[in-house]
Amino acid sequence: MIAVAIVLIVLLLSLTATRIATVALTLTGLSHELARFQARSAFTGCGFTTTESEQIMSHPVRRKIIMLLMLLGNAGLVTVVSLFVIAFIGSQDKTQGLVRLATLVGGIIVIWLLSSSAPVTRAMERTILWALRKWTKVDVRDYVSLFRLSAGFSIFEMKVDPEDWVVDKTLAELNLPAEGVTVLGIMRPSGYVGVPRGETCIFADDILVLYGRTPAIDDLDTRRRGLLGERARREAVREEADRLKEQEAAEEQQTDDAGTN
Repeated sequence: MIAVAIVLIVLLLSLTATRIATVALTLTGLSHELARFQARSAFTGCGFTTTESEQIMSHPVRRKIIMLLMLLGNAGLVTVVSLFVIAFIGSQDKTQGLVRLATLVGGIIVIWLLSSSAPVTRAMERTILWALRKWTKVDVRDYVSLFRLSAGFSIFEMKVDPEDWVVDKTLAELNLPAEGVTVLGIMRPSGYVGVPRGETCIFADDILVLYGRTPAIDDLDTRRRGLLGERARREAVREEADRLKEQEAAEEQQTDDAGTN
């Protein structure tokens, strides 16, 4: 029975390890669902070949978390298999073997019910979050990935060339939010301009830190001075206006549905 108890303890510790890793990964900027999937994939060694894994490998803190999970997963698997052999294969008494099996199955069911309980999960994750923030420095967010969590939006560094449409215009004149683009900052040889204002002028060789709709940013990056550039600008504004109308309609529908429920 000692071997069965140790197997259950190992399973419980494995569940705890993946929960800790999930919370730790969310502190680096991953969404909860993605963090949970990557933690379980790394611990079990299954399915860790998704495109999202690039977000793990390119981030030093996330890599350390995943590597530790892999090591723990391999050690846990070896321990469980060894103890299973000791508990059942080596048993000569069939009755004793059935009791051990029933105990193991019952313990697994209890662990599964606990792991599936929403209140237990919330309490556990709150405790882990408090502990990680108190005793570690894992809160190192990848803000580029964080901004990209919303589908269709991205953050981008745009090098301004002399022939670009934005050159020698102020942010107020450009009115990029009308296209679904926001200037977060400007990198210049003279220094960084954070949260630039409307009167800030854009010059050649500036590097604009942009956030917004990916197609709008791509269009802005290739837009040049002249009639074609002005035409592209008008088209971009029209597309953004149409998108906002659709978004407002969807929000109104959600509000109506919530009121009905």
